[in-house]
Amino acid sequence: MSFRSCRVAFYSHDTMGLGHMRRNLMLAQALRHSRMRACVLMIAGAREATLVTAAGGIDCVALPALQKDPDGRYRPRHLGISLPELLALRSKTACAALEAFDPDVLIVDNVPRGAVRELDPVLESLRARQRTRLVLGLRDVLDDPVTLQGEWARAENQDAVRLYYDAVWVYGDPAVYDTVREYAFAPDVAAKVHYTGYLDRRSRLKRKTPNGSDPAAMLGLKPGKLVLCLVGGGQDGAELAEAFVDADLPPETNGVVLTGPYMPPQVRQRLSRRAARHPRRRRVVTFMREPTRILQRADRVVSMGGYNTVCEILS
Repeated sequence: MSFRSCRVAFYSHDTMGLGHMRRNLMLAQALRHSRMRACVLMIAGAREATLVTAAGGIDCVALPALQKDPDGRYRPRHLGISLPELLALRSKTACAALEAFDPDVLIVDNVPRGAVRELDPVLESLRARQRTRLVLGLRDVLDDPVTLQGEWARAENQDAVRLYYDAVWVYGDPAVYDTVREYAFAPDVAAKVHYTGYLDRRSRLKRKTPNGSDPAAMLGLKPGKLVLCLVGGGQDGAELAEAFVDADLPPETNGVVLTGPYMPPQVRQRLSRRAARHPRRRRVVTFMREPTRILQRADRVVSMGGYNTVCEILS
């Protein structure tokens, strides 16, 4: 009788930044390299996930891209189809992948019903089959309590947790921020919550063989201190990035802007032209498979202060 490894699937909607995908990737790598040696499939809304999973013993299905605009509205990022058509396509793709993969566990990041409720058919199918345990993964601070409680009430998220999920993992410490209390989770929902503690974002690097190269030198920069500018996925980071490339840095200091893949091309081109005024001291980089390395190398970091970026800086 052949032995089947534990199969774990992850979902992230990835409609604005890459933080959800990167958190799932960290957990996926931890499970893959643990004694469990889990077989892991990531279902992600960011095509970049296929680049960072290729060498990690993990595979990925990238959903057709969905974009969340600053005003909260959703629209297709690339395909010239309607929003309902795109949501149906994403939902059917996730359903098909999970039916074929047949996971023992599905871990959903942040949104109990998926982006714009696209996971509803997936959750109903998995619950009906009664083979897959469902886990909702939440960061501890989601939004201010009034806003979050309103959003969850409109989406009927607590009902979804009651109906579909076996557990809720909160990636935090209640002594720092009590998610259950701050967001007024109902008692039956709170009973499913388990606090995991904060995730160590450096753990991925321990499993990689360092090549000893200086990330700044690999970008062709001269020796010196490094200031790194991070704007998340880049969709709303143009103002900060432009201010950074125009800033006067101290002597013998390099500046690197990591724009993220969602920054509009015309903005990236404008940044590159400005950075070209300092050919040996400034770089504009769209995407790095492992940005933690250059973050560890940086002497100073300028960022938009997003939750995932701040956690990575502090770790």
